[in-house]
Amino acid sequence: MKAIFVALVVLLLGTLADGKLVTKPIQYEQNGTKLQGYLAYDDALSAKGKLPGVLVVHEWWGLNDYIKGRTDQLAKMGYAGFAVDMYGDGQTTTDPAKAKELTGPFHGGPLIVDRAKAGLDAFVKTGVVDETKVAAIGFCFGGAACLTLAYSGAPVAGVVTFHGALVPPQAGAAEKTKAKFLILHGAVDPLVGKEEVDGFTKAMNDAKLDYEFIEYSGAIHAFTNPDADKIREASGLKGIGYNAEAAKRSWDRMQVFFKEIFGA
Repeated sequence: MKAIFVALVVLLLGTLADGKLVTKPIQYEQNGTKLQGYLAYDDALSAKGKLPGVLVVHEWWGLNDYIKGRTDQLAKMGYAGFAVDMYGDGQTTTDPAKAKELTGPFHGGPLIVDRAKAGLDAFVKTGVVDETKVAAIGFCFGGAACLTLAYSGAPVAGVVTFHGALVPPQAGAAEKTKAKFLILHGAVDPLVGKEEVDGFTKAMNDAKLDYEFIEYSGAIHAFTNPDADKIREASGLKGIGYNAEAAKRSWDRMQVFFKEIFGA
């Protein structure tokens, strides 16, 4: 009987020790624009100390449920995840014309870096993340944001892009960049084609930056997003589509990369 009692106590303590996923909106600003990010972490793990962190930057659709779901996945893996709001007020859309309008101000200027940095700063201020162990991942438009953030000299240990816009490093970026890069790309992506890939990899090689570029056969743009087919059919946007195998392989490869940059 005593052994059974002890076993029950151990089981109860183990249950109480199990972490709970904490998710909450985080209000912050960038140059007067009100932004609403999304934070996720395991409270049991965070109680033991600050966690390695992953900044998540959304597709041009905005900070939607898909991106929040990816942030939750990261938290369940033991990281603190923070999805940034690049547009302000948590704006989202499934209309390509509106998405193009929302991304317009980010082309050819400092806003994309400033807005991503504001998200990184807000993440650190939550107090749950170890600011010496932060990576940034981005999807589509978010890939460009993460790349430019790293080129600016921001303290991120690694960058992962999933079917991202491939912004090459500019002159002088190599001296400031602290990150390693993992580029996960659809081999037949019609929206980010061979010419852009070749220009990007040449610039990365010329800058002697540490990167790995992986292509997934049969995968087109937005291959990680389970809603991509539905969005394509509803909006008429060609060149996007979900690929379950490429989505799983790329997410698994990201986890290996994190072990490399953060340590086991």
